[in-house]
Amino acid sequence: MTAARARIRRAPLIVPCLLLACPVPGAAAEPLEEVVVTASLRRVAALELPASVTVLDGSTLRQAGLQHLQDVLPLVPNLNWASGTSRPRYFQLRGIGETDQWQGAPNPSVGFLIDGMDFSGVGMPATLIDLAQVEVLRGPQGTTYGANALAGLISVETRRPEAAPSARLEATLGDRDTGSVGAVAGGGIGDTDAAWRLAAQRFRGDGFRRNAALGRDDTNGYDETTLRGRLSLVAGDALDVDLAALWVDLDNGFDAFALDNSRVTRSDDPGRDAQRSRGLSATVAWRGPSAFELRSVTAVTDSDIVYAFDGDWGADADYDFTSRFLRSHRTASQDLRLVSTETAGEPGGWSWVGGAYALRVDESNDQLDLYGGEVYRALVSDYRADSLALYGQLEYRPAARWRVAAGLRAERRSARYRDTDGSDFAPREDMLGGNLSLEFQPHEGRSAYLTLSRGYKGGGFNIGAAVPEARRQYDAELLTSLELGWKLRGAGGRLGLDLAAFYMRRSAQQVSTSVQVDPGDPLSFIYLTDNAARGENHGLEATLRWQAGPRLSLGATLGLLETRYLDYVVGGRDLAGRGQAHAPPYQASLTAEFRDPRGWFARADLQAVAGFYFSDSHDQRSLPYELLNLRAGYETARWGASLWVRNALDADYAQRGFFFGNEPPDFPERLYVQLADGGQAGLSAWMALR
Repeated sequence: MTAARARIRRAPLIVPCLLLACPVPGAAAEPLEEVVVTASLRRVAALELPASVTVLDGSTLRQAGLQHLQDVLPLVPNLNWASGTSRPRYFQLRGIGETDQWQGAPNPSVGFLIDGMDFSGVGMPATLIDLAQVEVLRGPQGTTYGANALAGLISVETRRPEAAPSARLEATLGDRDTGSVGAVAGGGIGDTDAAWRLAAQRFRGDGFRRNAALGRDDTNGYDETTLRGRLSLVAGDALDVDLAALWVDLDNGFDAFALDNSRVTRSDDPGRDAQRSRGLSATVAWRGPSAFELRSVTAVTDSDIVYAFDGDWGADADYDFTSRFLRSHRTASQDLRLVSTETAGEPGGWSWVGGAYALRVDESNDQLDLYGGEVYRALVSDYRADSLALYGQLEYRPAARWRVAAGLRAERRSARYRDTDGSDFAPREDMLGGNLSLEFQPHEGRSAYLTLSRGYKGGGFNIGAAVPEARRQYDAELLTSLELGWKLRGAGGRLGLDLAAFYMRRSAQQVSTSVQVDPGDPLSFIYLTDNAARGENHGLEATLRWQAGPRLSLGATLGLLETRYLDYVVGGRDLAGRGQAHAPPYQASLTAEFRDPRGWFARADLQAVAGFYFSDSHDQRSLPYELLNLRAGYETARWGASLWVRNALDADYAQRGFFFGNEPPDFPERLYVQLADGGQAGLSAWMALR
């Protein structure tokens, strides 16, 4: 490595060091805003939640991101995601989560909500325009959310309507043919307490690939349209109604793999990653004369998904494979919850939550594998699952500084799966989860907690005629987690520090592996899920926020993770002691933001991720990488503009990797990776119309 290149590599470390060394202005710094978590059983300040949580507010999402939730995911400790798609669908928290779901029944480990609408396993509609905050709750949410949140929960909340009229236009222009235009408007309705808000946006980009075979630059491109709305109704002091709706159309290309692992592809039939999602939710809160609030959340979603790819990646004119998946995914959910209005604030005080939850998931999936443009393998499947759950939690304060909470959730899931290969499964499962926590608050702004929780994830089945009978079905997975945490709010409210250490034991751990049945057919993968005997995941998470002065704010995150299988042998491979897939041993970020009262601002985000295993089917690993994102600009109350650079050092790093043979005539097994987007620069601007 040359001296100049070494200096470039060290640049990300120099930036935050210089900012830390800056003299702090003499004026008093404003305290940090209180962070409130809404995805828990009741709205609660993050300081008082006995769990590890990250909340990204609207300002952070605007300044650190560009278009999609994936832009800000590195700011969350121990959160990773698996590519193989144009936008994230499959998440891993603390090393737990799926890397794909092409066939069979959806069975996510990480819950994903947008305004209460369940998009678990289809998380692409999370565009960033007009978001209020994103909450990431790590660890099993066995009481709060049940089977879809074995590893944790990601909750996206859009901005609530306000009575004051507002209208805003925004636009972005960048290289790689990147451009977007959006509008946000809202206000009150007449002389009532009702208010509305609408957001719309169109985004396009070329996708950072050059298809040499077709002479095109758009085969991996982005074409994303977002339309979201909210309506807030208030009837006196007793009733609040909040309606939210979305329509998000992502018609993206998918031409991400090249035989030489570059960004120059040779696919003669480029793929497509399209998802049109609609959703509607209604949240009703009624405060009766008794000491409780009745809260109802009703939601429906409807996603039409097209996923297609060139299976041979242009290896040979006579070696021509294409695969297409046409999927319909629908959910309907109802959460009915009673929440005591009294809190356990005084010694001897009690508070409680009790509720019932129902979820229906319907999914149909048509898979077509083509050779030379002709279908040679087809599979049509249909899946339905009904989940019913009862849950509750009690909190008690035995002394002024102590609080104890205990929760329990019982869930039954009944499912039915059928396909044209003759598979017919109708599993029924009863699952039990819960939590027990002890909190100690030695002083105001300080909290320590110890939480024992149990999560669960439903079992399932493997499909395909080649699947051995003994491996047709697999059991539910159980996760027991012990977490010790410390939270601090100090320096006059200008400092926030969250620390959490955790140990998790996985029982009947579900592990997905794949086998290529025919070396000459790149689409002949069989995906099999088995129950490993046991697994261990333990680590540390830390988040620091510091308002160093009236102009300078600093932040840092750290996630340390160690994972391993215990007593697990599959396909002749002994994985005992090996790390789990998509579980980086470390993830870290440093953030510095400068704001001048006259309107100038600048922000730098440095992120680092360790290498990790791509799959449990092989031992190939990614390389560690660092990202530097920059933004600087000027804004007033009426308008603003900023210059931004994403991946400022143009780092090459892999988001997904497969190890198999795909090059005739000998088909040697090789690692093929999907590279992330390269460096990019552009300009964003906004203007308030009123």
